[in-house]
Amino acid sequence: MAAVALTGTLAGCASSGGPGAATKNKSTLALPTYKPFTGVTPDFSGDGEALLDGFLNMPNPVASTTGKPLTGTVTSMAANFGSPAPPLGDNPYWQGILEAFGGNYEMQIVEEAGDGYDAKFATLLASNDLPQITCVGYRNIPNLSAMLEARFQDLTPYLSGDAVLEYPNLAALKTATWQTVVVNNKIWGVPTTSTPLGQVMVGNASVWEKVGGLNAKDADEFFEKAKEITNPKDKKYALEPTYINMLHMFTEWYGAPNNWAVNDDRTLTHVYETDAYVAGLEYAAKLFKAGVFYPDSSVPSFDSMVVNGSVGAQVVASPRELGTHHRIDPAVKMEILIPFGADGKTTPTYDLGNGVIGMAALQRNADEKAIKEQLSLLNWIAAPFGTKEYLAKNFGFEGRDFTFDANGNPILTKDGARNVPGVSTPLNSLTAAEPVNFIAGAPELTTYIQGQTAKLVENAWRNPTLGLYSDSEAKFGPKLKKLVRDKTVDIITGRASVSEHAEILKRWRAEGGDKMRAEYEVDLSPETPVFPLQPVK
Repeated sequence: MAAVALTGTLAGCASSGGPGAATKNKSTLALPTYKPFTGVTPDFSGDGEALLDGFLNMPNPVASTTGKPLTGTVTSMAANFGSPAPPLGDNPYWQGILEAFGGNYEMQIVEEAGDGYDAKFATLLASNDLPQITCVGYRNIPNLSAMLEARFQDLTPYLSGDAVLEYPNLAALKTATWQTVVVNNKIWGVPTTSTPLGQVMVGNASVWEKVGGLNAKDADEFFEKAKEITNPKDKKYALEPTYINMLHMFTEWYGAPNNWAVNDDRTLTHVYETDAYVAGLEYAAKLFKAGVFYPDSSVPSFDSMVVNGSVGAQVVASPRELGTHHRIDPAVKMEILIPFGADGKTTPTYDLGNGVIGMAALQRNADEKAIKEQLSLLNWIAAPFGTKEYLAKNFGFEGRDFTFDANGNPILTKDGARNVPGVSTPLNSLTAAEPVNFIAGAPELTTYIQGQTAKLVENAWRNPTLGLYSDSEAKFGPKLKKLVRDKTVDIITGRASVSEHAEILKRWRAEGGDKMRAEYEVDLSPETPVFPLQPVK
């Protein structure tokens, strides 16, 4: 594993991909004491960084809490990133979770389609009508520090140092995870954990086996493979038309940085400004011209189309997403592409994810009893893998929502598949345990993911600005990202020339990109490694 490349701070409920909120002078704050959960032993040990612990089967669950966390009423708001759940009155799983919590827990679930959660959060923030616990992302929040001070509770007295040990499941969150919820030397929430791994290209192995597999030695070989398996007459195409995600994969082959690169003089270069990005654009446009992308980009999800073989490959959020394909068809065999040098010589990169996508923040001016009860609830929700609480939150209750297979793995029933995800996802968007590699009922798949992940992290890099905050990024970032991405899609699909990227880059810099750079450079840690930018031949 590239240990030097992974040096630095992690970061990143709706605003996934956003920066963390760590600031200068963190050394004056005692971060929560780290006490890992030791109740179960993994089959594969991770590295404490990007390579996760792996479990072939669900361990015999152990309790991580005593009693029920609530006695009074607690309200919350969280995001759902998948299909909506049946309402509470028609959802036995939801009713069972509320019974496990005790008290009276009222969870407002906001569907994350479009700008659903961001818009709802902004409305409640403006009206000062926030619930007691709110999932807070960072991407679109200008003046973050002032917003936190005005609306949310400083949790430093309750969570810093050994104080967190009152909540063992929160103490099991890593120090780097906690760093992302620190602003002005105060702890403002409980982190919303996410996989530290980033996007990967995955393909249906049976589709690609005729050309020697999804993996290739260089970009030219991949191009020829994609052309060969594409057959419009039979409505079969090599790649899904998620052009931005596909471009992300291609730029890694050309050695592009993860969002920003740290230069020798400690300045920053954005990925948009690199030769690797332009080379990836040219390559993506070449693939589009060759007709290898599925022609309809309006399809909401290509998971099933990859499983049935009508689309050969897609980009997913992390290697663990292969579990989705397994649930669709347990017989399907999938392949994870390991980034290769585009010319067979360039060292490729693999972009790690955030590790954290936000935090569960508490309403300001709550009394101490209420704060402790809310933290007890979050402690229950953050129960680690291998606990009874984790099993209940993610799979429901035995006999109704899931059954155990012969190896003790929980398998959702038909009712469970309908009732659980739309509630467990919002709970996990408040907070969750440190992730593990586990695909229920598929130990071979878990083993495969573990092995491929070990290869991925050999050239892994973090975004060096994760753990930092730029007010200009919050103010201008979404608009500028859309500006560049719209032009990028036009270039890939032949509606614009590659040369037009230079013009849009000038606008990006002038309208906020240079301000973002300057703000990040001020707070950049001297320990953040220099990125080896490579010239594209």
